Amino acid sequence: MRRRFEEMPTDVWMSLLLVWITLLSCVSTIPVGGGETAAGPGEGQRLLNRAKRGWVWNQMFVLEEFSGPDPILVGRLHTDLDVGGKRIKYVLAGEGAGTIFAINELTGDIHAMKRLDREEKAEYTLTAQVINADTDEPLEPPSEFIIKVQDINDNPPQFIEGPYRASVAEMSAVGTPVTQVTATDADDPVYGNSARLVYSILEGQPYFSVDPNSATIKIALHGMDREMREEYLVVIQAKDMGGHMGGLSGTTTVTITLTDINDNPPKFSKNLYEFVIPENLPIGQTGGKVKANDRDMGENAKSTYDIIDGDEQGVFEIVIDPQTQEGILRLKKVLDFESRRTYTLKVEATNVQSDPGGGIGGPFKDTATVKIVVEDADEPPVFSKSIYTLEVNENAAVNTVIGTVGARDPDSSSSQVRYFIDRHTDLERQFNINVDDGKITLAKPLDRETDMWHNITVTATEVRNHSQISRAVVAIRVMDINDNAPEFATEYEAFLCENGKPGQVIQTVSAVDRDDPIQGHYFEYRLVPEMLNNPNFTIKNNQDNSISVLAKHDTFRRQKQEMYFLPIVVTDNGSPPMSSTNTLTIRVCGCSKDGIVQSCNVEAYVLPIGLSMGALIAILACIILLLVIVVLFVTLRRHKNEPLIIKDDEDVRENIIRYDDEGGGEEDTEAFDIATLQNPDGINGYLPRKDIKPDLQFMPRAGHHSGPNGVDVDEFINVRLHEADNDPTAPPYDSIQIYGYEGRGSVAGSLSSLETTSSDSDQNYDYLREWGPRFRRLGELYSVGESDRET
Repeated sequence: MRRRFEEMPTDVWMSLLLVWITLLSCVSTIPVGGGETAAGPGEGQRLLNRAKRGWVWNQMFVLEEFSGPDPILVGRLHTDLDVGGKRIKYVLAGEGAGTIFAINELTGDIHAMKRLDREEKAEYTLTAQVINADTDEPLEPPSEFIIKVQDINDNPPQFIEGPYRASVAEMSAVGTPVTQVTATDADDPVYGNSARLVYSILEGQPYFSVDPNSATIKIALHGMDREMREEYLVVIQAKDMGGHMGGLSGTTTVTITLTDINDNPPKFSKNLYEFVIPENLPIGQTGGKVKANDRDMGENAKSTYDIIDGDEQGVFEIVIDPQTQEGILRLKKVLDFESRRTYTLKVEATNVQSDPGGGIGGPFKDTATVKIVVEDADEPPVFSKSIYTLEVNENAAVNTVIGTVGARDPDSSSSQVRYFIDRHTDLERQFNINVDDGKITLAKPLDRETDMWHNITVTATEVRNHSQISRAVVAIRVMDINDNAPEFATEYEAFLCENGKPGQVIQTVSAVDRDDPIQGHYFEYRLVPEMLNNPNFTIKNNQDNSISVLAKHDTFRRQKQEMYFLPIVVTDNGSPPMSSTNTLTIRVCGCSKDGIVQSCNVEAYVLPIGLSMGALIAILACIILLLVIVVLFVTLRRHKNEPLIIKDDEDVRENIIRYDDEGGGEEDTEAFDIATLQNPDGINGYLPRKDIKPDLQFMPRAGHHSGPNGVDVDEFINVRLHEADNDPTAPPYDSIQIYGYEGRGSVAGSLSSLETTSSDSDQNYDYLREWGPRFRRLGELYSVGESDRET
């Protein structure tokens, strides 16, 4: 860092002045180099000769941070060509030329125009050359030289990596290294003592010291205890100029932490612990807690607890709580107030890290006394066994005593005990128990083949305190008796080849028995008496509880008999023996030469030779397919030949005639002449519309006049029938023919006012006009008809 010269001490000023005087005497005559001179009678013919340089000096020096009213003279350049009246000038080029350094063109003096800092740039490389002042032609080659910036002590030491943190184990020996710090100085380490550093400690004594040259911080005090003080702040100073007066300095801080070692033993907070534990405390539950404190930390503070005396029967155990480092006293066995009422235990706490190091002496353990008082509690009854195993025969009679369970009250009062069966474990209620003496009896018959084991729970309850309940498991095994007959292991169906050989094994038969005798099963097989002398089959014992059924001859034929039934009696070896008759079904089949069954029914026997069942099925499927195709073809042809009923004219059956319409006068456009649609040609007379009054008087139909018996209706129907049968344009036979004809010659006369031929009718239709606009048009039509008849 730059500092002004005025701030420097007097002795430094004197040293600099001597250096400066020496430099000025050296640079007064610095030759640039030999020049080239012209020789000869004229300028056109010049002989160039290289002049010999006087001497060469290619370095100059200038002090950094020098500031004054005038530029600093760095040095002077001189050449042998600078003689007489030659006009020459000096030219300077290179680093800082013209900006930092300037040269006098006539004298060759070089001056520093600015204050220089060696820490920014330590040297500058420049070139100097002599040229003709008039023509600017070089008179000699350029010469290169260096200007070095000479250092002064203007930068204090700096700790680049500070502040520092370090740690060292407590109780470390004096001289133990802690850490090392490093300071740097930007000044020139070669020139002078500006960068020579010396370290010292300003704060942190008498605990720590520092090496003046290596800056290593060491322990300076014996017995530094972390439990007394854990952290220290140390200030380190670095001073240049070898530590002499006038040197610059810098400081840094070092935070030193003492790490823990196991130098403190555990210590119980009390010498005597007292606990009262009820005798009914469950095993594994906490009876009390002890705590040994340790001033150390981390792993060094962890301790283990042990019972070293007073627990010969192993009733208690002590474990550590990893969170609180407490010793938890738990039960390993059940307490009994009636047998022992107090315990005195000696508990020891020991550090896990038993070797503290550092020459610290032990022992790292502590002991305490734990006194335990057992408190009396109302305990539930205690069974003589936790699990009872009883046996009963499956044919045992109801109310048979199976066994007895027993429980007692462990309390000194010795209350009576009642026994019960937990019915959740005996849903079938197959067992009972005597509430007073605990005898278990049979309530329902048993079957070993259904349930071999019955597990029930029996409870014992104090008479004076029903809340005190104990439970015991009773496992009842049902013993087997021979009550099941053996039978075939499966439903056997044997196959016998027609081309089989006599003595050939048809089927191997085995049996099973649901009973489980102790000596194991042994079955005896035999044919029923009526089959002993049968000519077809016999049996052979295989000596492994199975038999083989053998054929006696080779003349079996399906045409003769397709199926045989062979009854076999199977008897076990129980007491008493049980037997059953089982029937083996034997089918006669057609087989290949290798004895492989191919067909076992009589129908297959009559099939053509070489035609398999698969081929027959394929033929039948083809026949069915052909029949379906034929049926479809015929159906399509029938639909194609049927004439179309609907032609160009619309069928009358598709017209909907509404009779619930009162009529709308001129607005009614739905009315139509149904008679015209029924008979468009109008061959047999005129059928008037019945929704309007006709304009002309009704003309009666031309036809046969009826006699007094009114047979004209029959004639009319016959005529219509004849026309419908003979008319090719008439509707089909299933259409509806309309015969809207009332007949003539009736004694009562016509009931229609529209078709009447009387001219003296006095019917008045004026009232229709009074019914509203919808009936006004109807009234006008009827009025017109009346007026026409009158005229």
